[in-house]
Amino acid sequence: MPRSKKTRTRSTEATPPRHIRRLKQIRLEVAAEAARIISTEGQHNYHAAKKKAAERIGVSERLALPSNIEVKEALHRYQGLYGGSEHVENLEYLRQTAIEVMQMLEPFNPRLVGSVLDGTANRHSRIALHVFADSTESVIVFFLEHSQPFSEEQRQIRWHDGSHRTVPLIVFELNGASIELTIFEPVHLRQAPPSPIDGKPQRRATLAETECLLAEAMPATATGPGFQSP
Repeated sequence: MPRSKKTRTRSTEATPPRHIRRLKQIRLEVAAEAARIISTEGQHNYHAAKKKAAERIGVSERLALPSNIEVKEALHRYQGLYGGSEHVENLEYLRQTAIEVMQMLEPFNPRLVGSVLDGTANRHSRIALHVFADSTESVIVFFLEHSQPFSEEQRQIRWHDGSHRTVPLIVFELNGASIELTIFEPVHLRQAPPSPIDGKPQRRATLAETECLLAEAMPATATGPGFQSP
């Protein structure tokens, strides 16, 4: 009988070279420190947090900066380990306040976005909403009619075609929380701008979706005083 040939098997998951493994470990360390900075120091900008983290750890930011997605994953892990009941209660409070604001801003089709929606918000986080109006002035008039103090800001965001646009913001306080409204034209209700985290269209939640999100975590509670009546 002919001899059977011996076949060599190779591991389907070869161990990466040492320097690759070390680089991956450094990226994880930078992401973890960036997450801690975001959670505890009031830093909202992921890139700034990553640069600060790399500087503290003492590594080259050119080689070791993690992606925004890696930082967001580290942020979820950090809050799961260290946030405890304080993080849960703060998130519920911010979502409850967001619902109150969205109810009052119903004429502008508000959508919840950002960290309050995805669960990474901390005590320094703003409640971020997208609202839709033919003009910024119509939103301003609404605030003036309701005697609600506010300030105006601007922000540059990346658009669908890769360009950057400057969008108007209305910022105000309610129930001790800071809220920012990014104002878009009604036509942009159909498609959200790219997320600064992963480049995909930003996740948006309607009032009903936000109420369901809160109901999953806590029983219904009474709302606060809200805007003053005109």
